[in-house]
Formats: sequence, structure tokens, C-alpha cells
Amino acid sequence: MSKIEEKLQTLGFCLPEPPAKGGLYSPAKRFGDKLVYISGCGPSLDGVPITGKLGESVTQEEGYTYARNSMLNVLAVLKREVGDLDLVKSAVKVTCFVACAPDFYNQPQVANGGTQLLMDLFGQEAGAPSRSAIGQNVLPGNMPVETEAIFELV
Repeated sequence: MSKIEEKLQTLGFCLPEPPAKGGLYSPAKRFGDKLVYISGCGPSLDGVPITGKLGESVTQEEGYTYARNSMLNVLAVLKREVGDLDLVKSAVKVTCFVACAPDFYNQPQVANGGTQLLMDLFGQEAGAPSRSAIGQNVLPGNMPVETEAIFELV
């Protein structure tokens, strides 16, 4: 088990099975010398759909948890692609899409659920990515949060 996965267990989490593809795309794509792009992942850790919108049927606290769960799925896809999360040098960029009511403005606080997990696992310098938190009126399957990311490998 990698040091990162041990740290994940210490935090009370484990990597889920990587989510099934939801369309015609590659879940992970290597580019450049040491970069890996991970396609958008939703918050379900067991295949049971999670639905709703922030500011309507989903609270900000639930959204934070769903963003964290989405990042767990991102990390599961990354591990499948590279074999070992200890190969991550840096979390480069994260985009967190938040399905929300028109008057919900706390997308960054929701996205913090995923980026906080990265910082807890990889440390402040390597784990704090550049980030966008984007409000959407709808996401695939009516899920409340979807996260994509780019990582640099050693």
C-alpha cells in the first residue's frame, strides 16, 4: 500500500473502485512528459446515484462531502492509470462543477471538500491546485457535483 493510501486510511477513507465510464471518452489521458488529466467524476462511491442541486435539495455541507467523494473517485481513476499515488508530484488543476439553484453562490466552499482532501494527502504545496468552482444549472444524471483534475507525476 502506498504512503498516500495509508494517509487516506488514517483520515478515515479508502479508495473506491474507479467509477464506470458514462460515455465515449477516456477516463484518464496522459500528456506532456509527466501530466495526467482525469475526466470528470461524480460523488457516488458505490454506484448508487446521488442527485439534486445545491440550494434546493442538497445542503452546502452535503455538497462539501460530495466534492470530497468526487475527488476520491478522481484519485481512484488516477491510481488505476499510474499504479501508485506516491507517483504524484503535484495536483496541478481542479475544476469542480456544482449543480445549483440560481441564487446559490457558495460553489468555492463546496469545491473545498475535494481540494482539502488533496492538501491533507499531499501537503499544502503539492496538494493545493489551481482551481475553478463553477455553478451549473444541471450536471449529467442530475448529480450535484462533478470534479476533473490534472496531476503532475514525478
